[in-house]
Amino acid sequence: MEQSMLHEISDILDNLKRVKPLVHHITNYVTANDCANVVLAIGASPVMADDPEEVEEIVSLSRALVINLGTLNKRSAESMLKAGKKANELGIPVILDPVGAGATSYRSRTAEEIIQNVKLAVIRGNMSEIKAIAGLDASTRGVDASEQDVNTSKDLWYAKNICVNLSRKLGCVIAITGTTDIVSDGRKTVFIRNGDKMFSSTTGTGCMCTSLIGTFCAVCDDYVTAASAGILALCISGEKAVEKLTQTDSGSGSFRTYLIDSVFGLRGGDFMERGKIDVSI
Repeated sequence: MEQSMLHEISDILDNLKRVKPLVHHITNYVTANDCANVVLAIGASPVMADDPEEVEEIVSLSRALVINLGTLNKRSAESMLKAGKKANELGIPVILDPVGAGATSYRSRTAEEIIQNVKLAVIRGNMSEIKAIAGLDASTRGVDASEQDVNTSKDLWYAKNICVNLSRKLGCVIAITGTTDIVSDGRKTVFIRNGDKMFSSTTGTGCMCTSLIGTFCAVCDDYVTAASAGILALCISGEKAVEKLTQTDSGSGSFRTYLIDSVFGLRGGDFMERGKIDVSI
């Protein structure tokens, strides 16, 4: 089953590069440049438009919408709802990154409003963010998962139950990224064991991950597979970037550059050769 899924992901990447989908982002201005570059590197086209006056028109031209709460404000919150509802009308997948959910009442309230009013394809977050959305006790450290929740996520049975139950409750794919990434649609659950600790030393890797998920969702309506593909694409590229780092004795700034370079050079065969996944049904 695992090899079959990796082969399917490999084919989706090839199709993505042929289609070159437009992916609309209403996203975090701290990481917008990295998100745009990683989408370009994988072979798609990003657009970062967040004014309420134009988001409905932009999303109408796109094949996926990525909503990221990283630098949330009243204007962007209005745009997220308008674009999300328009995407629903057109059957365009919407991917939510609830950055910092649980950290403040405003973030939690906005995430809840989006979830209640927009049909989502995928929600991707760290353990603290997903627990907050699920209504469970969670502690955050700014926009990062708390050490307590990071340690909790290592209990894969517990983390899987959160992922599966929330997916069934909300009717969308849930992706929890951490030491082991977990993706579930409430029926099929995928565990991804690729990646490297360097991700935690670089701002924006979670946002880039969500952008790649959105890009794969643009060309694949099996969203548990698309979400797994986006995560794997970043994680495998991260491993390749670290290999370059060790050759050059470089640091986190070079890691970001090597990461995008590795996404650019990613090929379908990389999933087959390097993908470390387990699939549970």
